[in-house]
Amino acid sequence: MRLFKRSLLGAMRAKWITILVTLALFAASLWGLRFVPEQFFPSSDRSELLVDLKLQDNASVLATREAAAEFDKMLAADPDVVRFSTYVRQGAIRFYLPLDVALPNEFFAQSVVVTKGLKERDEVRARLEQAVAERLPAVVARIYPLELGPPVGWPVKYRVSGPDLARVHDIALKVAEQLEAMTGIRHINFDWAEPARVMRVRIDQDQARQLGLSSQDVSLALYGVVSGSTITQVRNNIYLINVDMRAEHKERTSLESIRSLQIPLRDGNVVALRQIANFEYTQEYPIVWRRDRIPTLTVQADVAPGLLPATAVKAVQPSIDRLAATLPSGYRIVTGGSVEESAKAQASVQAVLPAMAVLVLTILMFQLQSFQRVLLVLSVAPLGLIGVVAALLLAQKPMGFVAMLGVLALVGMIARNSVILIDQIGTEIAAGHHPWDAIVIAAIHRTRPILLTASAATLGMIPIAPTVFWGPMAFAIIGGLAVATVLTLIFLPALYVAWFRISEPAPQKTVSEPTPPISPLSAPALHVS
Repeated sequence: MRLFKRSLLGAMRAKWITILVTLALFAASLWGLRFVPEQFFPSSDRSELLVDLKLQDNASVLATREAAAEFDKMLAADPDVVRFSTYVRQGAIRFYLPLDVALPNEFFAQSVVVTKGLKERDEVRARLEQAVAERLPAVVARIYPLELGPPVGWPVKYRVSGPDLARVHDIALKVAEQLEAMTGIRHINFDWAEPARVMRVRIDQDQARQLGLSSQDVSLALYGVVSGSTITQVRNNIYLINVDMRAEHKERTSLESIRSLQIPLRDGNVVALRQIANFEYTQEYPIVWRRDRIPTLTVQADVAPGLLPATAVKAVQPSIDRLAATLPSGYRIVTGGSVEESAKAQASVQAVLPAMAVLVLTILMFQLQSFQRVLLVLSVAPLGLIGVVAALLLAQKPMGFVAMLGVLALVGMIARNSVILIDQIGTEIAAGHHPWDAIVIAAIHRTRPILLTASAATLGMIPIAPTVFWGPMAFAIIGGLAVATVLTLIFLPALYVAWFRISEPAPQKTVSEPTPPISPLSAPALHVS
């Protein structure tokens, strides 16, 4: 306490130096905030892996099944895989709340892989990525751990929108080139991009009507051969399963067989399809995704291990902005992925900040009953950022949504300690002490309570600091509260002295009383023997 008192008096006497040093540290923390990595939500610490297998948009379910079977062989041969489940034509069931449930499609399959542990999970992921690239080159695969927070999917996304499909496709290719030039961005792909070759059957209506055929008759005949038609149902327990009849695989995939398809006539005869129809080949997009009724092509990519999506987007964003500036009217590029979801989450928090600020100011005014004292309390709250930035940089933790919640909670803790100290100063002044002495007495009296409450909050964060999800929030609160406690006990008294222009009282001189003279009458008698 003697050391603290000397430090306190030194800070109060050199009040302007104390204030300038604190402001310099705050400015340094604002500058250092750019070096803190940003992350929306971290990956889960569970041992599962999710694997998305996407073929071309016009691929059949049979081709998807073959690719899934080949991938199952890779999983079965891996010694670190405990078990796995593969879903063809659809995504996995929602076994995990933040799961990004995939839409059912013929060209899509998903596997849930359970590994032996976290270390083995990363090793299995690296081996599977290499094996899929070698053995399934036509498949766009994404192998990733489970997500925490709202589902995002591919972490890096850019949506290209515009009225013309060809122009949108060209712009998306340029965006992909910019992403490819960025180190750490990999597995660049599109949600739809490649046109497929199709054969159109144009019926000669005059010839068909002469034979008594309609377009519907020809369509049903083609559909029955290529896709099949339901002829009956089979009961399996409580379920009814359709039985479809269609041509063999060679017949329905052979163009010559389709040209020679025999169309039944009403009189019992048949006619070849080539006699009443013309065949032409063209290209079209099997799937076109639209957003607000406008064709939208999404360029999506993954990041290398150790690189955060927000960091990658921040690095490539200037080149994307330059490309967007050259686009014609009606075309635009919008950032998606984890950056967009993070912005939505922050906007939801920022929407209630004005109401929170009004409520806090109202409570402080009722408690302190002085605008100047309220300003003193609020001036210390932002300074906790000094400890937040220092702790996150030292621990190599990102600034994400959870850490932002920790910072908001930290503001309340700092304001509480400041209110306690300023209220005690007012109590000591009301008791008749000089304002300078009142500040010193209040700081000394409130040191132990403030340190105990700060230590309790800090020790409470230690158990969750090593965790993946709560770690950034814990380090933000620990670092911010430690620095803010010191600032509350040192910086706030110096600021109080400077704000109210309080001077140190002069030391009182103690005057010794004069020794009264000894009168002859009172002098003791001297006897000489």
